[in-house]
Amino acid sequence: MSNLNHPSVMRVRAWLAQAGSTAEVIELNETARSAQDAADSIGTELGSIVKSLVFAVAGKPVMALVAGDRQCDTQALAAALAAALGGAGKAKRADADLVREATGFAIGGVAPVAHERNLPIVIDASLGRFTTVYAAAGHPYCVFATSLAELARLTGAEVREDIAKTG
Repeated sequence: MSNLNHPSVMRVRAWLAQAGSTAEVIELNETARSAQDAADSIGTELGSIVKSLVFAVAGKPVMALVAGDRQCDTQALAAALAAALGGAGKAKRADADLVREATGFAIGGVAPVAHERNLPIVIDASLGRFTTVYAAAGHPYCVFATSLAELARLTGAEVREDIAKTG
């Protein structure tokens, strides 16, 4: 069976179509479980990979979409989402159970769209270095290509300069 027919991938494909996106899900021959794996499988720069990172801020799940060659600045993330969450708190990496509960996806295939819950999301502006960026599509062997502008439109997220850092 093709991974394109996996229920999580089908959910992402349907969500993209309903949102008016022309993005197509790409099935890879190699895993995209990590940003480096995805970049190697696609043959693209690490920075063009969108990491969909789930954190808990003030006990509520949130998402940061960060370039593959950057790290999320958790203090900046918490501050960026303070208003949406009714106050600031510390951002802590979500465990696998919270990731699945909030998004409906398992770690390694968390898409930036088609979540089980409506999550506050922010996007790392450094993804704008690339014409095309690649995001997980619900399975470790599936991604979809998009642009920073379309990713912002699809997620309703704010693009921020301060939520990611190098190294």
